[in-house]
Amino acid sequence: MKAGSLHAAWRNLPLAPLPDIAPGTALILAPHADDESLGCGGLIAACCQAGRPPVVVIVTDGAASHPHSRQWPATRLRQQRRQEVLHAVACLGLGPERVVFLNQPDAATAHEGPVFDHIVQELASVAVRHGCTTVFAPSRLDPHCDHEAVWKMGLALHRCHALPLLTYPVWGWLVAAETDLDHGPPVGMRLDITPYRALKARAVSAHESQYGGLITDDPTGFHLPASLLAALVTDFEVFLAP
Repeated sequence: MKAGSLHAAWRNLPLAPLPDIAPGTALILAPHADDESLGCGGLIAACCQAGRPPVVVIVTDGAASHPHSRQWPATRLRQQRRQEVLHAVACLGLGPERVVFLNQPDAATAHEGPVFDHIVQELASVAVRHGCTTVFAPSRLDPHCDHEAVWKMGLALHRCHALPLLTYPVWGWLVAAETDLDHGPPVGMRLDITPYRALKARAVSAHESQYGGLITDDPTGFHLPASLLAALVTDFEVFLAP
């Protein structure tokens, strides 16, 4: 299937009410601080509004986004990104006690082996502790090593701990339209986030180190592209069957 056709299919998935997408308490796995807002900001706000605040897990420390900055060495950047995500989820109505930081190395998250297995067990413990009933993880089509690793974590929770899994695309939206993908017609749902779109935009903008020009001494550093924001800060969010 061509990526452009897949994107069109995502945009035309049926709308579903929140209880069909996230019954009970959601466990949202974000590879980096900002993915929670980009992929699931509307979902987080809707769950909070419904009185069922989710648990958000930030898997990596985010310290690799500006590797050549002298003003923002890894230690400072790591703390900045932690504060950004707490600010972002507060915009969506979520308290800091519902955010878990795993502090895995940015751009080097384990995909398998003992460290991976330990992370999955830790996530399973978080799910049990908070009574989580559905896991949300990045789409397997997101072309980023950390997103792929966290998708595998979600899949392991689904297979080994019997937790229902839905995935959300982030970077998958930017795969070139003519790219051939090993993927058939998608199965999933869209959540109407029109009432929360402004909150989501505010949450995304809270990630100043990634979007907003906070770090100015590393021209090679990461910056959220306008094309990604256009794809994700819209009136709906997409959630796919694994």
